[in-house]
Amino acid sequence: MRVLMFEFLAALIALLIWASADLPDRADPLAPANQHLSPELTELTESEVVIPNLVSAILADFRSYDTLGETFVIFTAGLAVLLVLQVSRRVPEESPDE
Repeated sequence: MRVLMFEFLAALIALLIWASADLPDRADPLAPANQHLSPELTELTESEVVIPNLVSAILADFRSYDTLGETFVIFTAGLAVLLVLQVSRRVPEESPDE
């Protein structure tokens, strides 16, 4: 069983390394993500948004639905963890007959 798990993890690591070889370098100004939306959002932020921080302006204004969705997912996950922990702590009630 351990050998099978080790082989699976080795294959998964190899797949992730192979897939990451095609990613652009960090902070590469010629990366597709930096060529497509970044210049447009930077220009719009300077002229249309009053939030002085560029990152906060993009998250709060242009990507607000994404941010709201991510917040909802994190809230739901936290609530699920609390409910699971609460159920596991519950002690069975004793019946009045005993």
